[in-house]
Amino acid sequence: MTDFTTRPAFPTGTIIGYPRIGRRRELKKAVESFWAGSTTAAELEATAAELRAATRERLADLGLGRTDASIPESFSYYDQVLDAAVTVGALPERFATLADASGAVDLTGYFTIARGEGENAPLEMTKWFDSNYHYLVPEIGPETDFRLASDRLVREFEEAAAAGFVTRPVIVGPVTFLLLSKASDAAPEGFRPLSRLSELLPVYAELLERLAAAGAPWVQLDEPALVSESIEDDRAAVLTAVAEAYRALGAVAGRPGLFVAAPYGSLGDALPVLAASPVEALSLDLVRGEIPSGLDAATASGLAGKTLVGGVIDGHNIWRGDLEAAFGRLTELLSLTPEVAVSTSTSLLHVPHDVEDEQALPAQLKSWLAFADQKVAQVATLATGLLDGHESIQDELNAASAALADRAAAPGVRDTAVRARTAALTEGDFSRGDYADRLAAQDAALGLPFLPTTTIGSFPQTGDIRRARAQLAKGLISEAEYLGQMQAEIKRVVDLQEEIGIDVIVHGEPERNDMVQYFAENLDGFAVTQNGWVQSYGSRCTRPSILWGDVSRPKPITVEWSTYTQTLTAKPVKGMLTGPVTILAWSFVRDDQPLGDTARQVALALRDEIADLESAGIRIVQVDEPALRELLPLKKKDHADYLDWSVGSFRLATAGVRDETQIHTHLCYSEFGVVIDAIRNLDADVTSIEAARSRMEVVHDIQTSGFEHGIGPGVYDIHSPRVPSVAEVTELLETALSAIPGRQLWVNPDCGLKTRGYDETVASLTNILTATRAVREKAGVPA
Repeated sequence: MTDFTTRPAFPTGTIIGYPRIGRRRELKKAVESFWAGSTTAAELEATAAELRAATRERLADLGLGRTDASIPESFSYYDQVLDAAVTVGALPERFATLADASGAVDLTGYFTIARGEGENAPLEMTKWFDSNYHYLVPEIGPETDFRLASDRLVREFEEAAAAGFVTRPVIVGPVTFLLLSKASDAAPEGFRPLSRLSELLPVYAELLERLAAAGAPWVQLDEPALVSESIEDDRAAVLTAVAEAYRALGAVAGRPGLFVAAPYGSLGDALPVLAASPVEALSLDLVRGEIPSGLDAATASGLAGKTLVGGVIDGHNIWRGDLEAAFGRLTELLSLTPEVAVSTSTSLLHVPHDVEDEQALPAQLKSWLAFADQKVAQVATLATGLLDGHESIQDELNAASAALADRAAAPGVRDTAVRARTAALTEGDFSRGDYADRLAAQDAALGLPFLPTTTIGSFPQTGDIRRARAQLAKGLISEAEYLGQMQAEIKRVVDLQEEIGIDVIVHGEPERNDMVQYFAENLDGFAVTQNGWVQSYGSRCTRPSILWGDVSRPKPITVEWSTYTQTLTAKPVKGMLTGPVTILAWSFVRDDQPLGDTARQVALALRDEIADLESAGIRIVQVDEPALRELLPLKKKDHADYLDWSVGSFRLATAGVRDETQIHTHLCYSEFGVVIDAIRNLDADVTSIEAARSRMEVVHDIQTSGFEHGIGPGVYDIHSPRVPSVAEVTELLETALSAIPGRQLWVNPDCGLKTRGYDETVASLTNILTATRAVREKAGVPA
């Protein structure tokens, strides 16, 4: 058992991480200014240092300690997994020249790895467990030269110390780092990055030594991969790696205390392994997971010698929650160990900064909410209760309980008409006709060429578009003036697509601030924020809407925009909607009823919209579901229920159309092969997916699965500023055609073009069409 007197005690209250983009997206703006060449690296570093300093002061003001390591140093310029890769020198061969003799890369090199340059593609990007955050995927092979190539964690700890803070450095743990990595291009077939663990651990050990020398009492090692059952590596090998890793790191002489954080679910069979390790503190996600029970004697003994950090404050959602119940779970942990601390369940990077910044939200709704700052205060309250007893925080517990009761009784939370409609659904509401009949009807109605081309929906959102939207919101222009400007932009986009030669036209979505928020603003049961920004990836931020009540559609949302667009072209126009699963995934969703119930309400609202689009003459409707894979539970026992309601809600939204109306869906960063059966069961006529950044890896899954519907594996990675060459797109198309029958194949970018500029968009789409015509000609089909 650990002797708790041998090192500083773990803080009674802490958080796993904190938003790093800044309250007004200061980091985003500084990073993008650096990318544009408007500011220097020194200026960017100065802005970042100011943000870190402001974060420490704010967290101390909210109740975390200045000198007890309760404040995590969880800052990142772009992504925490990229940070770990750069720290341990894990650079792909194509970026080896970015490193100096010691293996270090400067900020320019760091961002080049993230965003790519010229012919050098960036690291692949995918979703961080079941969240809407995206991480960059390290590439590891036998050739990877692990070494301590960056001392940024040490420098930031020292920066804090100079300001009077003793903080807790944070890095992705070695096992999760390797499990989230992919084999490099140079690796032999069957190579698993986890096999390099023994060579990686000395680098982590050296980092611990450096941090200890700097005075760090604790280090946080994030190991969320241990809670996931979706990791491809053999579970027994993973558990062996956990034991090896923490046995080695625990043996580092004079090291800081080791705090292993494992958010997003229960540790399950990893718990006994960590219990037996020298780790001094262990977090338990008690929002997604549960209090360990039925423990064998060895596990119980191991836990009794550790600080158990109860993650009872939801870091993934924005509801104020039940503090009385949370305190009860903490007291239950005392039966396992005398040393209990309180924390958030996950990093707070998933939630906005401060609900007090939302002056436009109704006061009643605000009283139900807790953003990052409010959650830190909740942690501080519960920590006081642990130290001073339940009665010392009774007023705060009562206030939280009163807010819960008020929310349950508020008008709009339950709508009788909405609930009656969902209760009346029958099996027939979820099914369309036979696919072969639909395909024949659509071929006759649409007359599309071999390898039809389209885009995913959005076109670049220019400064003029954003300015017009802001002016309308402030009353500086009239509705008629705004409509005129948006219609002019739509015409510009349609003319551009006609000129380039795209077959299926989109209107570009200039009127939409966000693919979810736009619908939230037009559906009952939602609220939107002004400053509720959260990081999606890199400098990309979103404002998730708040789904607080029963959902319905008071009037048509997109029909006028689509019908106007159709007047501008003889080609088919795609109506563009966001699907029910994605609306839920990218909103802060009510937690007082099953997600499936909420999804069906959203689906019925979308079903009404699709019916109106079809009646208005729109022959193709795309219902985007990029979050389908994202929400797949990390525990396999929960998969069947999730896939039942998620697939069912999509089918409910789309099953009411005629055979000749073509339904598309779009999935990005969705690991197609993992949910291939679910995607087939969506029964969409055409599915477009991310494939360019992974160089068409997905086509093997498509080929072996027997997937027979239309498929558009992306040929343009829109998350990078690179313009794909004609040769590159041609190679991707030929790779796709080698595995997928040509009759099924569509040509499209990976995702919407909203975040790109017009010059790169035009150049990229032009190259795509040039490559498509060449491939058509090679196949003997008229271009």
